Amino acid sequence: MSPKAKRLSIIALVAGLISIAVLLVLGALRDNIVFFYTPSEIMNTSINEGKALRLGGLVKDGSLSIQGLQSIFTVTDGQADISVSYNNALPSLFREGQGVVAEGAIANGTFVATNVLAKHDENYMPKEVADKLKDKGVWQGEKEK
Repeated sequence: MSPKAKRLSIIALVAGLISIAVLLVLGALRDNIVFFYTPSEIMNTSINEGKALRLGGLVKDGSLSIQGLQSIFTVTDGQADISVSYNNALPSLFREGQGVVAEGAIANGTFVATNVLAKHDENYMPKEVADKLKDKGVWQGEKEK
C-alpha cells in the first residue's frame, strides 16, 4: 500500500469514527429534549402519555384548588384549557391569571407536573410562552415598543 493510500485510509477511518460519535451524541440528546407546548397544541396533537414536556400558559382565574401540598389548577392559552395536578409546594409568586410553565407529563387526560415555574415579577414571562400567547391573541403583558 502506498503512503498516499495509507493516509487516505487513516483519514477515512477518523472521519467514520467522528461521524459515529456525533450520531451517538445527537441520539442521546434527542432522548433528553423536553419540548414546550401550549394547551391548544397538546389538545390538537397526539402526545404519548408519560412523555416529558413543558406546558406553558396562564393560570385560569378561579381554577386553583390547594389541599395540603396537593394543588390542582387549570392552564389556558385562551383557546384550550388543561388541568394540572402538582404534588408539592407551589412557588410563592404563583397566582391565578399569571404566566406559568409546568414540567411533567400527561396521565389520564391530566397534566401531572413535576416542577412548576412562576413569573418572578410582573414584567417577566418566558419568551416561548409570551410568543405563543401573542400568536393566540391573549397576551396581557406590556405592549412591544
